[in-house]
Amino acid sequence: MKKFNFRKVLDGLTASSPGGSSGGGSGGGSGAGGGSMHPGGTAGAVGTPRDEIQETLTSDYFQICKTVRHGFPYLPTALAFDPVQKILAIGTRTGAIRILGRPGVDCYCQHESGAAVLQLQFLINEGALVSASADDTLHLWNLRQKRPAILHSLKFNRERITYCHLPFQSKWLYVGTERGNTHIVNIESFILSGYVIMWNKAIELSTKTHPGPVVHLSDSPRDEGKLLIGYENGTVVLWDLRSKRADLRAYYDEAIHSVAWHHEGKQFMCSHSDGSLTLWNLKSPNRPFQTTIPHGKIQRDGKKPESCKPILKVEYKTCKNSEPFVIFSGGLSYDKACRRPSLTIMHGKAITVLEMDHPIVDFLTLCETPYPNEFQEPYAVVVLLEKDLIVVDLTQSNFPIFENPYPIDIHESPVTCTEYFADCPPDLIPVLYSVGAKHKKQGYSNKEWPVSGGAWNLGAQTYPEIIITGHADGSVKFWDASAITLQMLYKLKTSKVFEKQKLGEGKATAEIVEEDPFAVQMMYWCPESRIFCVAGVSAYVVVYKFSKHEVNTEIASLEVRLQYEVEDIITPEPEIIPPFPDASSQLPSLKNLSGSTNTVACEGVMKDSIPCLSVKSRPVRMPPGYQADLVIQLVWVDGEPPQQITSLAVNSAYGLVTFGNCNGLAVVDFMQKTVLLSMGTLDLYGSSDPYQRQPRSPRKSKQFAAGLTELSDSPVSLELERCKSPTSDHVNGHCTSPTSQSCSSGKRLSSVDVTKANRRGPGRPPFRKAQSAACMEISLPVTTEENRENSFSRSRSSSVSSIDRDSKEAITALYFMESFARKNDSTVSPCLWVGTGLGMVLILSLNLPASDELRQTEPVMVSPSGTVLTLKGAVLTFACLDCMGTLTHPPYEVWRDSNSADDGEKTRKRKLVMHSPSSSQDMGDHQFAVICSEKQAKVFSLPSQTCLYVHNITETSFLLRADVVTLCNSVCLACFCANGHIMTLSLPSLRPLLDVNYLPVTDMRIARTFCFTNEGQALYLSSPTEIQRLTYSQEMCDNLQDMLGDLFTPVETPEAQNRGFLKGLFGGSGQAFDREELFGEATAGKASRSLAQHIPGSGGIEGVRGAAGGVIGDLTRARIALDERGQKLGELDERTASMMASAEAFSKHAHEVMLKYKDKKWYQF
Repeated sequence: MKKFNFRKVLDGLTASSPGGSSGGGSGGGSGAGGGSMHPGGTAGAVGTPRDEIQETLTSDYFQICKTVRHGFPYLPTALAFDPVQKILAIGTRTGAIRILGRPGVDCYCQHESGAAVLQLQFLINEGALVSASADDTLHLWNLRQKRPAILHSLKFNRERITYCHLPFQSKWLYVGTERGNTHIVNIESFILSGYVIMWNKAIELSTKTHPGPVVHLSDSPRDEGKLLIGYENGTVVLWDLRSKRADLRAYYDEAIHSVAWHHEGKQFMCSHSDGSLTLWNLKSPNRPFQTTIPHGKIQRDGKKPESCKPILKVEYKTCKNSEPFVIFSGGLSYDKACRRPSLTIMHGKAITVLEMDHPIVDFLTLCETPYPNEFQEPYAVVVLLEKDLIVVDLTQSNFPIFENPYPIDIHESPVTCTEYFADCPPDLIPVLYSVGAKHKKQGYSNKEWPVSGGAWNLGAQTYPEIIITGHADGSVKFWDASAITLQMLYKLKTSKVFEKQKLGEGKATAEIVEEDPFAVQMMYWCPESRIFCVAGVSAYVVVYKFSKHEVNTEIASLEVRLQYEVEDIITPEPEIIPPFPDASSQLPSLKNLSGSTNTVACEGVMKDSIPCLSVKSRPVRMPPGYQADLVIQLVWVDGEPPQQITSLAVNSAYGLVTFGNCNGLAVVDFMQKTVLLSMGTLDLYGSSDPYQRQPRSPRKSKQFAAGLTELSDSPVSLELERCKSPTSDHVNGHCTSPTSQSCSSGKRLSSVDVTKANRRGPGRPPFRKAQSAACMEISLPVTTEENRENSFSRSRSSSVSSIDRDSKEAITALYFMESFARKNDSTVSPCLWVGTGLGMVLILSLNLPASDELRQTEPVMVSPSGTVLTLKGAVLTFACLDCMGTLTHPPYEVWRDSNSADDGEKTRKRKLVMHSPSSSQDMGDHQFAVICSEKQAKVFSLPSQTCLYVHNITETSFLLRADVVTLCNSVCLACFCANGHIMTLSLPSLRPLLDVNYLPVTDMRIARTFCFTNEGQALYLSSPTEIQRLTYSQEMCDNLQDMLGDLFTPVETPEAQNRGFLKGLFGGSGQAFDREELFGEATAGKASRSLAQHIPGSGGIEGVRGAAGGVIGDLTRARIALDERGQKLGELDERTASMMASAEAFSKHAHEVMLKYKDKKWYQF
């Protein structure tokens, strides 16, 4: 704060008014100091506000950190389960690990290298996890902190890791490699033992071929001193660790994929590449005593059953009171080409095949005991699929699946857009849950979800949060996101308002999108009035109202023509038509679109006045929840398809919905179901067009055909022209004037107009859709990674300064507000703020009927106020602050259920909440308009329209998202830039408060889904299946540790069963097996230094970064430093002990040598 005051003093000295450093004159100073000295951009005060607003936010309030990641881990590769802690870990191809416990316990961590995770192994009930990566590195993760961190890493230099095994309650990890060797790593020190099982020692000397990589390692349940090694080519070796030789070798002529022991340790089962399972007895290893091909057809002539697809994994689990379970993935017959991936459960003679929706990555059987030498008693199977996680209940004969409590179905259909609402009305979550809960599926297991580890509490933050996701199939999902969790509340299918597309009709219909014609492109939600609005990729808008009652009704629909009007006729005296003459055109009629596609007779006929989709014409049953109130569709015009919608806004108090695209703007009254306005962007300006696009002379008109020459006349427009982004499509500039207008805004067509509209100049180039980032046309969903990146870089090509690239001025931002429409207004009135892709801001006045009774019958008038404001770059967002600098919300109608059985509720008057008091005394005599474009932010004082503050946010990049949000009872502007920076600016003075390079936008998906909300929160889709949430609030960063779940909770390890006297005597080896003695440095020596390199981890420092500022951070760092010191002392202790041991060994050997040669004469040596 001192720095800011110092700036004020400087500004005061340069102010023109005497005593400018105090009183009213310093208002301008607060803006001039608000960023002119900041390297990230420039800001300045242009006007002077009447009195300075005390801004409470400073840079100390802001810090960026990731909070939690929701959804299914993208591209999973590995799976592990801790049977005592009951937590599950999933590794992915991008090097991420997700650890899941009870609902609310969900942790994400990432390997810095980004290498794929090959395998995961829990140190059971130790609060640690070992990961093996594709870059041949082992990592030890500490799970005893809320944000796991790597304690040690070990990088293999000469060999590639293929398989790891950590026996229960052992500190020695067996690591198999591609060369067929087996190494042993001490888990505590993460140092390689000198003990190695070389492949050429393990196989018979007479064998001439290499056995292939190690595909399996496990110690015998009967004797921990025996290690079973499976090699890919079909060789299995039982290695005696004590005598360092092979006890038995088994050979099979098919490649091995996995091996599983019987708990008694007398037999094991292998799965093979020909779809067979072989069972081997340790007493007769020459051949398997049982071979089966479970899915192979038995040949009639007694030959071996035909081979099947490989069985990729098998598990052999025993039960005390029933037959053992044999569970495997793969192994289906080759003749069933269309068969889905499946898991087979063999229990006794019963064989059950569970078909999956996606390929199986891995599966694990959950058992009652962690001890491998006891009856396993399996109770569930966790199956990790490529795009899903399911758990099968083995305790019931029909094997039902458990209902999954995690939000892993976000990607059920690809996410195309997101909205985030923090601190919304508290009654919304229960209401949405109550209508959504009725659609619950039946047939799940009645048992509790078995992954129940960890601990989670609600934390201090309790305000309600809702996330809405729009999807490619037209569905919209509402999620409860309170207290950094995520739970599905309600699903709405927007495609249900349209007729299903019949196959084979694709070419003849008027569709503009072949794939996913119902994809949701934009959403607008008013939580208070519960009005919800969706814009679809096929150029339509659906308005939904919320009701708790089912209703059977027809869907009202309207059609709108929106086109781009351009003059290209050479006329010395152009006829200028007033854009809003008196009402003279026909009244719009409410019409249904039944059979609208029938107007297309064949491919050759020019499509005109037909929408892309057909709305259902029959009465439709609508369940409780969101019910379609009105469908508005843009229609084809003279063979030109309608352009996708680029902006959308609704206001329940005014009863209006508005939307725009690159052709123009439409305003619709959803109460009277009429189109009030549909007009090309150029016509909205009327005589106040700053670019004067009406041709004034033959010369200018000719240039106009090539491009908007007037654009290059002003310095602002040159900048705009340079920043525009052409996409690769072309659109012909062949447009006619709007036809579906209401009585309030009809446009008279003179005969000259008609000829203008219908003629196209002979050398006229087709228009390019030169759109800005704010309204980039995104083909949804984007399929390949490469396409996504190409479309992104192409859409922001910088070579746009060429004058032939004509630009359509898209409508990029819309906002309903009680505001001062004109300079001389003394009171606020309903207005619609319109922002365009060229940085123009227009204010339209809305003239609403005075009383509630007249609202249903009297027309609403929409007229331009003549006010035009300008910014650099496409307009992204608007907001309004009152004279005290408090955010003013647009008015809304309090929700009432129009389908209620209670007549009182139906007929009662509309209750409107006008956030802005109507009398100017309460309101103050001015307000601030905050406008942010993709290049700069401006704050205007209304009604004077003076630009008080301006901040050039970025010169070289452009903003993807900007939102005015509340934080700590104050308000700020949050921006996300395409170069990866997240910035916040104070309001109204636009001082930079935060500028952090958070993440580069490598992907269209991030650009499309990033959004900010109140209380310092934001989110984006980090992968096609996951939502990443982050905070930019220092307070939330400080409290994050309390909000996250604990992965490790103290649990007693179950005791091993008493084996009994006879079993102990006859079963298994008598002597105890001491791994320390065998693998320790004293006996085994040191491994070669060049074989693997030890890398110390960052310990727990990662977990502290969230609490870096403040006492907690200092304490935690001190504690970790102590831990590390203790660890180093412990290592020193160990080294001292091992040095003492080796010294003792040396002195012992020296003594022995001395005794041996003590009595010998010199000639006897």
